[in-house]
Order: sequence, then C-alpha cells, then structure tokens
Amino acid sequence: MSTNPSQLVAADRIGFARLTKRAFDGENLYPLWQELMSKTDAGTATPGEQLDLALITQLFGHKQAGLSVQTETLKQQQLFRSPCASDNPRLRVLALAADIDMGGNTPIEFLLQDSGIELQTLYVVDGVPLPDPLPAHDVAIVIASDSDECMSALATIEARVADWPAPLLNPPHLIRHLDRDKLYRLIGDIEGLEIPDTISVGRDTLVAAANGSAMLPEMTGGVDFPIIVRPRGSHAGFGLARITDSVALLDYLRDRQESDYFIARYVDYASDDGQFRKYRVVVVDGKPYACHMAIANRWDIWYLNAGMAEDEVKRLEEAAFFHTFDFGFALRHKTALDGMIERIGLDYFTIDCAQTPRGDLLVFEIDNTAVVHDMDSPELYPYKPPQMHKIFDAFASMLERRVASRLASVA
Repeated sequence: MSTNPSQLVAADRIGFARLTKRAFDGENLYPLWQELMSKTDAGTATPGEQLDLALITQLFGHKQAGLSVQTETLKQQQLFRSPCASDNPRLRVLALAADIDMGGNTPIEFLLQDSGIELQTLYVVDGVPLPDPLPAHDVAIVIASDSDECMSALATIEARVADWPAPLLNPPHLIRHLDRDKLYRLIGDIEGLEIPDTISVGRDTLVAAANGSAMLPEMTGGVDFPIIVRPRGSHAGFGLARITDSVALLDYLRDRQESDYFIARYVDYASDDGQFRKYRVVVVDGKPYACHMAIANRWDIWYLNAGMAEDEVKRLEEAAFFHTFDFGFALRHKTALDGMIERIGLDYFTIDCAQTPRGDLLVFEIDNTAVVHDMDSPELYPYKPPQMHKIFDAFASMLERRVASRLASVA
C-alpha cells in the first residue's frame, strides 16, 4: 500500500484549544463562523478552516450539524497541524483521532500548546487506510476514546501497532478497558477502592422494571434501587439521573429515546457537612496529579455546576487540595491509586472520583479524553496555572523520555 506524498501535507487550523478558550471567555464567535461558512459555501475554505467550522458549530450546541461538516472534511483530508509555540519544535507528536464529536478525542492541544512541541493530528476514518509511510513523527499517541463510535478507528490503529516506527502511547487495547461495564471488572477488587458494578441494559429491560412486569434485581444481577442511569456512550452527565423507584424510572424513560443504558448502584458520598466533593486526578507516566476539586450540595457534580467561581471558601479548599495533594489525598489513597495505575496501564488518563464516608476512593469514571485545561481566570483561581502547567510539563517530559528511550534502544 502506498500513499501519494501530497496527501501527507498537514492542513493548518486555529485548533481546539484556541477556539474553546475564546468561547470559554465569552467571545462572540458568530462572525468567524459566518466567515468560515461563506468560504465553505464558495468552495474556497481550506480543510483546516472547515474543521474549525465544524468545531465552532458544535460549540454553538449544534452537534449533528458540526459532525456533518467534520465528516465531509475528513473525506478530503485526514492530517491537520495545530498552532505551535516554537518555529523550531523540539519534538514532533502525531495524535491519532477518530471522527467523533468534540468530546470524543483527548483534547491534547491544551497539554502541548505552550510546550514548543509540534502537534499533528491524523484522523483515522472508516474506509481510508492509514498512510504508508505514516507522517513523520518522533512519538505517537492514540487520542480516540473507548466509545462505540471509536472502535473501528482503534482496530485500524491496532492492526499497525506491531510495526509502528516510533513510540506509541495509550495503545488501543488498553483504551478499550475504560468502558464503564468493563472498568469495574478490571479494578473492582483493588483494596481501598469502591466502584459499583455497571451493567449495560436495553430499554426493554428498564421498561419492564418500570411497569412492574419484572423485578430490576432479577434482570441486572442484583442491582436494585436507588440506581444511577445514563444512556450508553454518553459523557459529561448527558442523560444522567438518580432513580429511586419504578415510578421515577418510568418518568425518566418517557423523556428518553435511547435504546441502550448503563445502570449502577447509587453510592451516597456526601461529606459530614452535607456537601459532595468530586475530584479529578490526572495520571501522567504513572504519577497522579491533582487537576480539580468541585464542591456542591448536589450529587451530580461537574466543575461548571458546582458554583466554584461564586464561592471563595470553596476555592480556598480546592487550593488546599492542590497544595497538599502529594502528602494528603495521594498518600491517603496510595494503595487504590497504585492499583488502578498498574491495571489501567495507560501512559496518560484521568480519574473522576470522590471519597466515601468510610474513607475509600469512589471511582466514577476513568477516561483518556477528559478536558485538562488552563482556561480559568488566573485572577479568580491564582492557584490553578502553576498546577496545570505542572501537568503540562509532566506530559511533555513523558514524551521526551519515550523518544529518548527508543533512540537509546536502537543505538
């Protein structure tokens, strides 16, 4: 198999990190969207501009429209270059992505945007073989997720792993372990860790439990109310609900149309003060780092709904979490963290977790695509930039070590 060298020229784009930051800061991206749309309609847009248009459209909340633009773009061009902080990059990274929505690939641009490391992203598309030879790079990393939509891309990458010409991080076979109904089987018996059994069920099963024609535990291997339910493949809390009984389940199903769901036993992780605390930990090359801490009076916490910006006391507690992490949280949960890190085996991933009242580490999700960023205001969160750049520096250092190790092995 050979590929025309002209197809390996990367298309430049504004990129995920810069566009997301502009949207996060409240900039009106509509004029840019209009400009890119006009170019696309006129047939003068570059593939990079079209991919940026696809992202902006998703940022506006029009997921399917944005994905449609993205898919059409990827039929023409699969290789894209992100902005680099240096004209003379010290390293070349090739990220292997899938054609999925903006949350389905690792947002690696945030990790590398100030590093002076060149990032090119190769989208692995159904029906299009990987180029041979591959684009020139020093190290590669798989950034596609464990979702069903990425399975084909992961399989395509895995077929080339044995003869990959450079170090390949986050290999596909390890990413597949992260799906919710596989993860608890992988790590569920680790000491000091709690992760409820997560069961994949069809809509018909839930309907039967809701209308009383069958008992939920009999169909789920013992999982009973109260439960957490979400559509299979969903992220960021989409469709997530706590269901206390069959009546509530019936109400939930009236508002949903998906055919497949995940359910799990609900675990009350409220602290003594009645607040819920949810942590994101980033693991880079086997070492855990604090990423954020959200505090709210609700169990379904995300950083954006926890009201951290409006509450100085919460921010002070998060700052303390950062400053004491290595000899506090990480030491307290060392057995659980070490066990997870060993079994997960990925070079880079995140853990969303909490602490149970008895002191165990409660794991909600382990992912390779969660957003790790430095977009928050340094005036409001002065403790965040140093912590985020500690993570970014660790990521860049890991890449350099992998390249140096490969060079040493072939010297």
